[in-house]
Amino acid sequence: MTKRLASHAGSWYSDSKSRLNKELEQYLNNVPTTTEKGVGYPIDQVRAIIAPHAGYTYSGPTAAYAYKCIDVGTIRRVFLLGPSHHVYLDGCALSKCDSYETPLGNLELDKQVISDLYDTGQFSWMSTEVDEEEHSIEMHLPYTYKIFEEKTQDIKIVPILVGSIGLVKEKMYGQVISKYLEDPSNLFIISSDFCHWGRRFNYNYDMGKEIPIHEAIRKLDDEGMKAIESMNVNDFSDYLIRTRNTICGRHPIAVLMAGLEHLKEYDKKIEFIKYDQSNRCYTIKDSSVSYASGFVTIMKK
Repeated sequence: MTKRLASHAGSWYSDSKSRLNKELEQYLNNVPTTTEKGVGYPIDQVRAIIAPHAGYTYSGPTAAYAYKCIDVGTIRRVFLLGPSHHVYLDGCALSKCDSYETPLGNLELDKQVISDLYDTGQFSWMSTEVDEEEHSIEMHLPYTYKIFEEKTQDIKIVPILVGSIGLVKEKMYGQVISKYLEDPSNLFIISSDFCHWGRRFNYNYDMGKEIPIHEAIRKLDDEGMKAIESMNVNDFSDYLIRTRNTICGRHPIAVLMAGLEHLKEYDKKIEFIKYDQSNRCYTIKDSSVSYASGFVTIMKK
């Protein structure tokens, strides 16, 4: 039995089971009982969420909003799509591990579905080293374990590392996952931070001088979230080409959007419900990372 170790525990988040559990409970309890539109949690027919993957002290409170949306009752399988930060990958890669470790407990991988995906000929394998170096999927594992804590033995996970793929491949992978999106027993977790602004990220998008930088970043991210909410993957691609916004999970998001386009017989919605920044930028010397949480509903027409 091969287990992926919780390699970022003790640095990006607590490696203490009791402390981590308490922190996640606090983040989830701090989410209001309803969205700003007055919709109560959990939200009916949520089939996917988009949530950030930074250290929990930065993005944990924002991620809680996405996880609060999930009704765990019908879920039996969780797909986790995260971007590759450390290795160049012109495609998507699967894990050969049998389980993923978290300080709260282990999560078992769905070896059959992973094998089925590999048999399509469109996926490669990631090494254990690559698997453990990457944080974009790992940061969602404790949250996943926490919200399914009453039934962790009843669920399996399917981690997918998404590389730097273009629009054609985003659409191809979207077609591959569309049948899994259609199944109400599946949940998709899409891992992404939003704008990485500042010299250390090599991104100083021309914000103009009319408003503070952090407000301009918010406007830039708002435009990106609206493009995602449009559910038109071409519009999202055009937005990214025009602004070069450093949304690190842009490819997993686009794969999700492309998958949704294949569900013609369903009413679908993407809605963002929480946004925050690691800090507020006022000068060219400042830097920040943005975090956004959203959900996806899929309902039969």
